[in-house]
Amino acid sequence: MIAEFGHFALILAFAVAIVQAVLPMIGATTGWRPGMAVAAPAATLQMLLAGLSFAALTHAFVTSDFSLRLVYENSHTQIPMLYKVSGVWGNHEGSMLLWVFILALFGATAAWFGQALPRELQARVLSVQAMIGAAFYAFILLTSNPFLRLAEPPMNGRDLNPLLQDPGLAFHPLFLYLGYVGMSMSFSFAVAALIEGRIDAAWARWVRPWTLAAWMFLTIGIAMGSWWAYYELGWGGFWFWDPVENASLMPWLFGCALLHSAIVVEKRESLKAWTILLAILAFGFSLMGTFIVRSGVLTSVHSFASDPARGSFILAILAVFVGGALTLFAMRAPAMQARGVFGLVSRESALVMNNVLLAVASFVVFIGTLWPLFSEMAFGRTLSVGAPFFNTAFTPFFVALALILPVGSVLPWKRGSIARASRQMAVPMLLALAVAALAYAVGTGQSALAPTGAALGAWLIFGSAMDAFLRSGSGGNRLARLWRLPRADWGRVISHGGLGVTILGISLLLAWSVEDIRVAKTGDTFTIGGYDVTLQSVDTVEGPNYTSTMATMRVARDGRQVAVLYPEKRVYPVQAMPTTEAAIDKGLFRDVYLVIGDEQAGGGWAVRSYIKPFTNWIWAGCVLMSLGGLISLSDRRWRVAAGAAKVRARAVAAE
Repeated sequence: MIAEFGHFALILAFAVAIVQAVLPMIGATTGWRPGMAVAAPAATLQMLLAGLSFAALTHAFVTSDFSLRLVYENSHTQIPMLYKVSGVWGNHEGSMLLWVFILALFGATAAWFGQALPRELQARVLSVQAMIGAAFYAFILLTSNPFLRLAEPPMNGRDLNPLLQDPGLAFHPLFLYLGYVGMSMSFSFAVAALIEGRIDAAWARWVRPWTLAAWMFLTIGIAMGSWWAYYELGWGGFWFWDPVENASLMPWLFGCALLHSAIVVEKRESLKAWTILLAILAFGFSLMGTFIVRSGVLTSVHSFASDPARGSFILAILAVFVGGALTLFAMRAPAMQARGVFGLVSRESALVMNNVLLAVASFVVFIGTLWPLFSEMAFGRTLSVGAPFFNTAFTPFFVALALILPVGSVLPWKRGSIARASRQMAVPMLLALAVAALAYAVGTGQSALAPTGAALGAWLIFGSAMDAFLRSGSGGNRLARLWRLPRADWGRVISHGGLGVTILGISLLLAWSVEDIRVAKTGDTFTIGGYDVTLQSVDTVEGPNYTSTMATMRVARDGRQVAVLYPEKRVYPVQAMPTTEAAIDKGLFRDVYLVIGDEQAGGGWAVRSYIKPFTNWIWAGCVLMSLGGLISLSDRRWRVAAGAAKVRARAVAAE
């Protein structure tokens, strides 16, 4: 009965989305106030109905209601409760229900916190948001209904995919979808502005918080997925350039560009057309990621479904919304003329270079991801584009971006001086070169990756610190003024510094990582990177829904025990699927990473060992970037501007 209630709530949410899409748009076009007034309550009602539908599906998973086909295919009575709950979105149908619930949640949030917006703009934004929602409600109800019943309910289910039975993967999709779907708000603001024909500094100020929130969630989601790949898959890597990984990276890059471009529109009323285009592309590539995951056109360990019919439906949604937005963009292009004029050396120019590099880097990833598909369709050739291509083609653009960021942050608006900026950034440059020299001294005889990456990371970190220091002015009480800097400034400094920490971690990890693969017998000791590793025992352990081959391995250095680690190889009998559980001794400057493999015919066990330097700096940098976004989002200037706008709105109404 509860499942039927959830299905009915989903149908009602679809109906409300249609009403929300039509009436407010008519009202905003004709000046019909009752029509515009429908937008906010409809957005709230749609969110409540979508939430009720999602809650009903969650109840079915928690109570193991195997009369629902989706629960039967993705759950089991013996799995822990955490994975019963995460099983709700650990499949195609449930994840799409989460997708529309988050979409409705963003729309409702815009209704609650967007009261300072002009009435017509808010109505159009909520209308466009509802149009997107209506399309995906139709997709779910017609092709991916999560509430289908089985005629004869079985006693137990087929279990959740063992790779998804992990705390990191339990929450990774939540943040990823908050980022993906959050980009829809930027898209809705862009389309609403195009329909209205008004793109100005106020519009840029309104769209930036939504873009920042989506970018922040997407950063966390990507970092969690990378962290999961590192410790769960057992290969010791943090990024594989998998098509689905690339699908999350592309909107993140466009989101970065959009955040920086919107600043130019707000401060200088320039780059209007480019900013609108970035808002369209950021959401367009989010939809592209949804298509890649669910269409089966590209092979990935992250894919939810491989149904061409579903893929065609999503492709149609992508074509209608992105194609329609681009058509509207082309029609309005003559009206989006820049007002501000700026010199070749200025903060505006630095932000333009930033945007170009981010956009080109994203298109490089796009081409590399889809080229195997294009090659097979056009030439009948099966090709594989792997890490060597992406590392070679993508890295130069990010190197250039890292070089520009600190200098661009200290350049003044409109017109600046390279000589003055160079003098201001002399100390960070010297410190970056010192870090590069240190990296070279430690890794003498190895590639130039370590000193180059260390210099770039240090350049970003110290350059960001210098940016904050210069903004505190001169003279006495500098520390007090530094503390009182606006939160948006602190957020930018922390985010740029976080990017530097991540670059530093990636470059040193790739340059200094040590790997050992061998067959070891019980009692054997071997040395890797200055650590002595002893395979003490291998035992069979029973888990709640799996059987584990667990090794006990002692790690020592200079005769002193550092850690005892327990790598596992699990087999989930319901799905007859093995998984690797790496054992990691984490440290600030290195990880000791151990993996136990299969028993060998001649005796002993396959053992893989790694020393991974500076690995945790990668995710620490991501945390800093997200923290910077959160601090910027909390800047009181957003609230002050909103309050002033409310006062102006009341004054206009009183007149």
